[in-house]
Amino acid sequence: MRAIYSLAWLLLLPFAFFYLLWRARRQPEYLRHWPERLGWVRIWTGGPRLWLHAVSVGETRAAAPLISAWRAQHPECAILLTHTTPTGRETGKTLFGEQIEQAYLPYDFPPLVWLFLRRARPSLGVIMETELWPNLFAACKRRNVPLLLVNARLSERSARGYARFPGLARPAFQMLSGLAAQTVDDAKRFTALGAGSVQITGNLKFDVSTPAETDKRAQELKKLFAGRFVWLAASTREDEEAVLLDVFDRLNLPDVLLVLVPRHPQRFAEVARLVAARGQPWARRSESKRPDGAVTATPLAPDIRIFLGDSMGEMAAYYTAADVAYIGGSLLPFGGQNLIEAAAAGCPALIGPHTWNFSEAADQAVATGAARRVADREALVANLRLLHKDARSREAMTKAGLLFAERNRGATARTLELLEAAWPTSL
Repeated sequence: MRAIYSLAWLLLLPFAFFYLLWRARRQPEYLRHWPERLGWVRIWTGGPRLWLHAVSVGETRAAAPLISAWRAQHPECAILLTHTTPTGRETGKTLFGEQIEQAYLPYDFPPLVWLFLRRARPSLGVIMETELWPNLFAACKRRNVPLLLVNARLSERSARGYARFPGLARPAFQMLSGLAAQTVDDAKRFTALGAGSVQITGNLKFDVSTPAETDKRAQELKKLFAGRFVWLAASTREDEEAVLLDVFDRLNLPDVLLVLVPRHPQRFAEVARLVAARGQPWARRSESKRPDGAVTATPLAPDIRIFLGDSMGEMAAYYTAADVAYIGGSLLPFGGQNLIEAAAAGCPALIGPHTWNFSEAADQAVATGAARRVADREALVANLRLLHKDARSREAMTKAGLLFAERNRGATARTLELLEAAWPTSL
């Protein structure tokens, strides 16, 4: 089965570069570092090295507490952090600067992963969340590189997809040296697919600390918003912004400011055109940002109804400055985005019916009162109106969110124990 999979990669590999060219239309960064996607990373000639793979922004931020904890215990150990997307790479650079090395992970074709491992020479590999690369896993096994899948999550939908290819998925999962699942349900699904040594460690995202500038930026944003009631639409996805703008029109509350923050930066211009076409007065974060990143002291004009958050790395400040947030990707069937950051900031959250990417965290947040689930756009309008006029309900959700976030911390320490146990003793 893996031979057929490899043959498919051989046939599709030329088209992968056309895909990069296509993505580069919106994100020119896709044109950079192409050799790394073929395994040509910098040759490592030093000592022990930990390699972590974090696909994009969310996985990179989730890896941050684990990387910091590892560096504190092993200051002599070098770290290689690989990514798939430019935004993930930029996030890693923002978090760690030049303290660790970064590269793109090569495509999962045997000669490319062999070259990557030969040049990178990792002592231990760590894959974040749900990434299954059969050839990479097999190459690590052959080269005696222990490989862990950590902060692992697997929705029912994804599990059904993997189950269709048991000859590919089962051997790949069995090649892992260990697997750290977020929840009991995740662990059961991984075990059913053939994974061994599955442990439940919790979600690293509960341990992610807010950026040092968060409180300062949040206060600047509050001054910019000039006391308005702020409805934050966070991490929105394709076609979702149009739905939310319709909801905003139906809300019809003059003192409410809609702060719209798209999930992907390459869509900022597209969403800006969509907002402008609505004909309502609006502003954008990039126009209020000084060269040092701070927010201009001039409050928004009273007639501004919509604010486009076209910036990176400021979501925690938006949550802190907002009165209520809708968590994107959940009203339409995208699986939902991370609501943990909203809870940690004490921001009351509204989520739609589609939250399979964070199913247990979403269910727990609703059960504890940190979030409310809305079935459709009509329910979203109704809940926004209720929370707009009911400060006590917002305060109760704020307290519940902070408690929910606090009670779920600790995944970093448990995951770190797995890394220590898998670290080669001969080093």
